[in-house]
Amino acid sequence: MRLHTLKNRPGARTRAKRIGHGESSGSGKTSGRGGKGQTARSGGSLRIGFEGGQMPLIRRLPKRGFNNARHRTEYLPVNVSALSRFDAGSVVDEKAIRGAGLADGKADGIKVLGNGELDRRLVVHAHAFSASAKAKIEAAGGECHVIERRAATARA
Repeated sequence: MRLHTLKNRPGARTRAKRIGHGESSGSGKTSGRGGKGQTARSGGSLRIGFEGGQMPLIRRLPKRGFNNARHRTEYLPVNVSALSRFDAGSVVDEKAIRGAGLADGKADGIKVLGNGELDRRLVVHAHAFSASAKAKIEAAGGECHVIERRAATARA
């Protein structure tokens, strides 16, 4: 292979389609834009759901239900197996968990989940525990302490 023998793969560089140059070119006259009207013009695009002034379907149908997702409590998950990196007998709280890089980002708290095994006694402070996580921590001789979340009015 030499530099002077290099060339593009077939079809890699296609010439731009030249529109509006005569009827026999196949894309003359209206240049593939159909007839006249708003969509034939420059910048003439319609918003999604627009039905030409007729009341759109989305507005003809009644509203249904509600969504409470904005107010849900979101926890950062930490598995029991990840807690084994802490020394036996140590107190594991949110600051220690974040410091170890086990949880990062914004959330309403930390929830300890029961995936994996724990072989050491730890005192764990978290906002929530799954039933299996609590059982595994206590089976290893440790303690689970639930951190009470501040009320929304107190946070504001």
